[in-house]
Amino acid sequence: MSFLLVYVTYESEEDAKRITDTVISEKLAACTNIFPIQSAYWWQQDIHRDAEWVSLLKTTISSWEPLKSRIEDLHPYEIPCIIKLEVAANSAYEEWIAASVNQS
Repeated sequence: MSFLLVYVTYESEEDAKRITDTVISEKLAACTNIFPIQSAYWWQQDIHRDAEWVSLLKTTISSWEPLKSRIEDLHPYEIPCIIKLEVAANSAYEEWIAASVNQS
């Protein structure tokens, strides 16, 4: 069995907490890790460097589309970074993720 690790960037810690709390409470993700990062990116014809926050959300493969859509609805960025990675872990952890996320 495998699951998804979903990488999302945010402008602030508050945005990261608000969005991840929402998707966890809605059973679209089992849990998240949130931490600060430094980002460099091309935007509006220039290189930008900013302090941002990132979350690593853990969810089921079948929850990808509703989770992605919900993050897009809640996210303040014009073009949010929402990246999915299919990963594997120990069986007990994968079973906990599946049990923590809606399977509907």
